[in-house]
Amino acid sequence: MSDVRHVLVLPDRDAAEEAVEALAERFGVNEEVRIVRDALAGEDDAEDAQWLVPLRDEDERLDPEELDRFAAEWDGWREEP
Repeated sequence: MSDVRHVLVLPDRDAAEEAVEALAERFGVNEEVRIVRDALAGEDDAEDAQWLVPLRDEDERLDPEELDRFAAEWDGWREEP
């Protein structure tokens, strides 16, 4: 069993919170998912922050391409850490 992780990068907190709610419905993610503010280098303004949604996927059941499309619904993208 590997500890595959995905990180959804979203443009604002509202988008991140909506995405977290939709993860359970669409993908059956039932773990507590936390969002993390990621300020862009050298920026103090909250508007210049990205919001990260880290996902643990130890069983590799989340399809990366589906997660790409999912994140794009909120103008975001998926990264592999």
